[in-house]
Amino acid sequence: MQPTDLADQPQDPSSPPEDKTPPEAEVSEPVTADTPETADTAGTEEERTPGLVRRIARSRWTSYSLTALACVLVYVALLWPNVLRRLTLGSFARIPIEFAAGILVMALLPRRPRVVLGTVLGAGLGWLLIQKSLDMGWFKTLARPFDIVLDWELFDDTYSYIRDSYGQAGAYAAAAGLVLGGLAVMALMAWAVRRMSDMLARNRRRSMFTAAGVATAWMLTLALGVQVVPTVPVAARTSVTYAYDRARQAGRGIVNKARFADEVKVDAYQNTPRRQLVSGLQGKDVILTFVESYGRNALEAPELAPGTAAVLADGDAKLKAAGFSAKSGWLTSPTFGGNSWLAHSTLLSGLWINNQYRYRSLTASDRLTLTSAFRDAEWDTVSVMPGATRAWPEGAFYGYNRIWDSRNLGYQGPKFSWAQMPDQYTLKKFTELEYGKKDRRPLMVEMPLISSHTPWAPIPTFMDWDKVGDGSIYRGMAAAGTKKADIWTSADKVRTEYGKSIRYTLTTLIDWVREYGDDDLVLVFLGDHQPASVVTGDNASHDVPITIVAKDPAVLDRIDSWNWADGLKPTATTPVWPMDSFRDRFFQAFGSTPGTPLTAPSPDAVCGAVPVISGAAHRPPPPGKPAAADAGTDRPPRCPAAPPAPPPTRPCSAGGSSPRHGHRGQRHPDRPVRLPPRQPQRIPGEQPRRAASRVHRSRSGRANPSRVSSSARPAGA
Repeated sequence: MQPTDLADQPQDPSSPPEDKTPPEAEVSEPVTADTPETADTAGTEEERTPGLVRRIARSRWTSYSLTALACVLVYVALLWPNVLRRLTLGSFARIPIEFAAGILVMALLPRRPRVVLGTVLGAGLGWLLIQKSLDMGWFKTLARPFDIVLDWELFDDTYSYIRDSYGQAGAYAAAAGLVLGGLAVMALMAWAVRRMSDMLARNRRRSMFTAAGVATAWMLTLALGVQVVPTVPVAARTSVTYAYDRARQAGRGIVNKARFADEVKVDAYQNTPRRQLVSGLQGKDVILTFVESYGRNALEAPELAPGTAAVLADGDAKLKAAGFSAKSGWLTSPTFGGNSWLAHSTLLSGLWINNQYRYRSLTASDRLTLTSAFRDAEWDTVSVMPGATRAWPEGAFYGYNRIWDSRNLGYQGPKFSWAQMPDQYTLKKFTELEYGKKDRRPLMVEMPLISSHTPWAPIPTFMDWDKVGDGSIYRGMAAAGTKKADIWTSADKVRTEYGKSIRYTLTTLIDWVREYGDDDLVLVFLGDHQPASVVTGDNASHDVPITIVAKDPAVLDRIDSWNWADGLKPTATTPVWPMDSFRDRFFQAFGSTPGTPLTAPSPDAVCGAVPVISGAAHRPPPPGKPAAADAGTDRPPRCPAAPPAPPPTRPCSAGGSSPRHGHRGQRHPDRPVRLPPRQPQRIPGEQPRRAASRVHRSRSGRANPSRVSSSARPAGA
């Protein structure tokens, strides 16, 4: 045996014998539970032992689960569609090529660049997810994608709509949810990309093989055209294509801004004497009425057409019995599901106004509009805006002498959801304040009717005109009406209530003509846009009906060449025109005398023929297909760009993004908003004009001397 350090040492005989008792055998004093040393030891052990939550958070399975969740989030974000109807499981049964590229890059980068790039890419992926979700909402309501350059201002109008329909608390909640939700999505995606990149960096070899495998599978499925779901290829490049399209969209938006600045200056009628533009309507009251959300679907959709057709057929019979005739056609609106003021400005200005930038640029210009032409020809121009709750500075641009809105129409009844007052009250009050006045000039009026505005609940009912009063009678009607929450659970219920609202407004307007219309009335009523796609479905056209009603046969004789259908309802074969062509055609029809050209050449001669399209024209691209940032403006300008014109000398305000926008202010009830006077345009060499004499006639056709316009009386009378 080899000696070791542990070998027994020789023992000194004089030393006492060693105690052989093993240490384990030593007897110690009993320790009770209350001993301080024991209590301290137990407390230390409890502090060092993690709790259940900490044990779960630190477990290997939790780490694996969080990493798997991060990978799933990135995968879903890469394949997230921008159209609601494509949000199905089949849309995610695909291979995104961006996934393979991201794996390869993150696996090869050092730690610091990987962290920076992962945070940036994650936030960017979160923003793409937000924008695709906004596209879903825009396609559902406006039938077009969200425009990152031009659509931000629409959030203000959306906020106002939510506040007016659901209250201030609902508006605050929606705004807070939108902001906080957007920030949360971007932060979550940044975390997901960074966690996934850390996992890839720890397993570089496996990550590179994975990236190669994903790329190979993507190329094979692309080459073979593999599809798990019909029309949805497995090989996907959704995010990179979407980002590229949105970048091009932003570029087109910037280019279209510059193009429109030149387009707005070109006007074939700018220097035409105003008397020539509307000479065929001398002495007539011209009332231009927009019926909210009155679109082609109201006349052609199987579930809506029978009810609408019955109202129009009955109205035709009543108007013919009262001596009125009508012709109807189709116009293609620049907007869909909302943004009514874009349609109003398009029709009145003769320019395609389909976004907020164009609207602001137009109202800051000196463009001739239908209303300003009538004002310069010495009509009394009036705007009746029952939905406006604030000052509307754009009224000066349009050329109105007075503006009546919800603050000064004297309504004492309840709101009907968004609508500030029923259409029957608006028409009755307009008759009392303007149309029924004696000794007045001919009127040119623009009046939107809003009872058919979304959300279509509750809806007023038509009553005898003498019962309308100050609107108090509507209180019980609104309280007993259908509630928004009752109908928005089903698309069928929404369509039903939408149809009721259109029938109510048409019934009211037609009966107003029968009850109050005289020999000099010329009524133009049309839809501003189609209702939202919850009513129309996907891929609906932008077409809206338009009708001209008059008692004087000479008025409708002037539009015989338009080939419109007789009566209040256009047919399927009636021509469809872009809405921006109406102003010029109107000037051509009612300017000078039939067959006599105006002083200025027509747009047909200057810029080529205005297209007349049969069927559904100027339809938007199908949902999901990238649309231009300025849909409808990518076509060539109607006229070549003209040399820059000097800035307008008349001050105009472009403030406010819609008729509801502007500075708040209180108005005395029954007192109109009076705009600064605008002198009629004088053309060099033109003789000062005098107002045409005008005699109002009663229903029997006899002259009513008490209603001779004061402007028509001889001097000193």
